[in-house]
Amino acid sequence: MSRSSWKGPYIKKTLLKDIITKNKKEITTFSRESEITPRFIGKFLKVHNGKIFILIKITEEMVGFKLGEFAPTRSKYSFKKKKNK
Repeated sequence: MSRSSWKGPYIKKTLLKDIITKNKKEITTFSRESEITPRFIGKFLKVHNGKIFILIKITEEMVGFKLGEFAPTRSKYSFKKKKNK
């Protein structure tokens, strides 16, 4: 279920403060549930996926999505081939 439109997008307060005040090249965050707004465009964010931080450059097409959608938590697994003797 989506968030009510009258509430507006959810953005963690500390993340919003970092976006507005800091002019750092990369901003690190654990907040995967925060929604991307037009104010984020052009910024570089490091989003935690549970193990490492993944660097994401925010573009116009990402507005309206959540940060966690661009930092996958599961890696692709492939079976190793056995040697034939």
